[in-house]
Amino acid sequence: QVQLVESGGGLVQPGGSLRLSCAASGSIMMIYNMAWYRQALGKQRELVATITSGGSTNYADSVRGRFAISRDNAKNTVYLQMNSLKSEDTAVYYCNAELMSALRRGYHWGQGTQVTVSS
Repeated sequence: QVQLVESGGGLVQPGGSLRLSCAASGSIMMIYNMAWYRQALGKQRELVATITSGGSTNYADSVRGRFAISRDNAKNTVYLQMNSLKSEDTAVYYCNAELMSALRRGYHWGQGTQVTVSS
């Protein structure tokens, strides 16, 4: 069984920074792409950033230049460094990983971590 566990969310003032982490564990043979999504109250879940197994990254226009995604393959962990946070970044942030487990290749989600940007 595979688990993705996020951490690092919280309350921060506008202009502040947070670093999210997501650690994958279980019967993992290989992790391919990893990503961060977010879902604000009353809105659809949206893609924030992606990173391939080789380290290539891509960002939503709304966060490019402020957020940075990275990963530590040895730790099966993906990070999201969020700088210059704005109130519109308030959302539940979810990590997603495409991976090969002992059973199958597929996509897995974390449980989400709340990020609130407010003064």
